[in-house]
Amino acid sequence: MDRHTMRRIREILCLHHECRLTQRQISASTGVSKGAIGDYLRRAREAELTWEQAKLLDDAEVEARLFRLLGRNEPPRRAPIDFGWVHRELRKVGVTLQQLWLEYRGATAAGPQTGAAPYSYSQFCDLYAVFRAKVDVTMRQVHLAGEKVFIDYSGKRPSICDQATGEVIAVELFVAVLGASNYTFAEATRTQTLPDFCASTVRAFEFFGCTPKIAVPDQLRSAVSGPDRYDPEINPCAPQKFHPRLVPEMDLRESL
Repeated sequence: MDRHTMRRIREILCLHHECRLTQRQISASTGVSKGAIGDYLRRAREAELTWEQAKLLDDAEVEARLFRLLGRNEPPRRAPIDFGWVHRELRKVGVTLQQLWLEYRGATAAGPQTGAAPYSYSQFCDLYAVFRAKVDVTMRQVHLAGEKVFIDYSGKRPSICDQATGEVIAVELFVAVLGASNYTFAEATRTQTLPDFCASTVRAFEFFGCTPKIAVPDQLRSAVSGPDRYDPEINPCAPQKFHPRLVPEMDLRESL
């Protein structure tokens, strides 16, 4: 179990002794697990440390009372993570959690030597997932197997190299995902034009081995010739190429 900051431990002691909150209520208020809260309160009882005494002591003195075997059997102190920064950086194209963890680890090593160790990559990811669950506003959608396939082109354009000439050519990345299983088909095409779009969609259905009832494009021009929030215009050529019904993503969201 990783030890929390002395500020958080003081808060736990205050909420328990002064506000008379239960461990469950303290956990909901601070985000600290009930197991960790119970351990801190047990240490305070064994050290005969009351909140009235703790208020008069500085962090080092409280730490010495609660963690007498510091440096031997106690878990290492961890460097805090700026989850707001992580959340903002992940919105940028090409940024990954692994890159941000490497930056966090490097900043911890280059910063003031407080004895705090960086979290491991797996812990970093788990803690960010908890943070994201609290700040992201999401709408739960239930997908039935075989009902919808979501189709779009990636915003990132990969490149291919002509073996004969060595020329590097930027291509489009077509992606189709089944809603219920997240089963994914992807391929590179030269353009996003209607012929390439239709051919890629047909190959996606061949790859899946089935034809979903509804194909949901994300307002891409090949399928939606007139984007509109309430009444988008489907490309007149597109429906002739598909058995499923084409429903733009915005139109689908409005109907939910």
